[in-house]
Parts: sequence; C-alpha cells; structure tokens
Amino acid sequence: MLNILKFLGNRKKDCLQQLKNAGCSIGANVEIHPNVDFGSEPYLITIGNHVRINTGVKLITHDGGVWVLRHLDESLKNIDLFGEIHICDNVHVGTNAIIMPGVTIGENSIVGCGAVVTKNVPANTIVAGVPAKIIESLSEYKEKHVLDFVHTKHLSYKEKEIFLKKKYRK
Repeated sequence: MLNILKFLGNRKKDCLQQLKNAGCSIGANVEIHPNVDFGSEPYLITIGNHVRINTGVKLITHDGGVWVLRHLDESLKNIDLFGEIHICDNVHVGTNAIIMPGVTIGENSIVGCGAVVTKNVPANTIVAGVPAKIIESLSEYKEKHVLDFVHTKHLSYKEKEIFLKKKYRK
C-alpha cells in the first residue's frame, strides 16, 4: 500500500496546522495518517516528537456514558466527563486503535492495531488487545524480531517490492 502522506504535499502541513489551530499540541516529526479522529476536544490532546498515528485511530477525550446519568438524576443534567490524552515521544499508534480519555502513552511505546487503550501505557512497552494490555517490553520485541528485520527504508517503492517478493514468495 502506498503511503498517502507522500501524496498530500502541503495538505499534510495544512492538516497539522489545523490541528494546532484547534489547540492540539503537536511536536516535531509527527506523522498523522488519514482518517484519524481527534474528537470534539482536540485541545485536550498532546502529541510529542517522532510520533506516528496510523489511519483510523480515534482519540477520545470525553466519556459519552454520562449521557445516561443526565436523564436519571436532575442534579446531573448538565454534567460532562473529560480527560486529557498525552502521547509521549517516539510512539507508534497502530491502525484503528482507540485511545480513551485520561490516558498517557509513555515514550518509546507501540500501541497495536485495534487496541483499546483505557489505562496509561508505561514507557518502553508494547500494548495490544481489547482492553489493551502489556504484551512485552520494547527490548523483548527487538530481541524477538532481530533476525526478521529487513533494511528497506532506503529503497524506492519498486525496489522494495522486488526485494519483498523475492524474500517472501519462495
């Protein structure tokens, strides 16, 4: 799949600027892929440096469940419940993950695809699942896959295709 960010050009910068204008704090070297939902309170979201947020991610800063309480108790008819989201430096948030209110994702962490993150993620960890749980440390992840890593970041799209087909289609 082609990285759509390569084709956005100035529109990528425009999207980041729109988020900043809405109050979202965004660090340097941040990649935000298409269809990321920053909810109705983007000003409650802080994103550190060198963060990638894949497509379909939802950052939810409010708890809609209080809607039920508003109708059960007159004294609660005007309540809301909010929480900030902090994504620290050097984090990857996988496709379709959901980050709930009040969550901090520690530095050097990975959130797996489809994870629902309801609690803080410690630094240097990988979380996945529903609800997200710690799977392993970043160093365990590296050790487990060190023999599987391929050095393709320097290759063109076509060169990478040729390399991967040769490697995996035996």
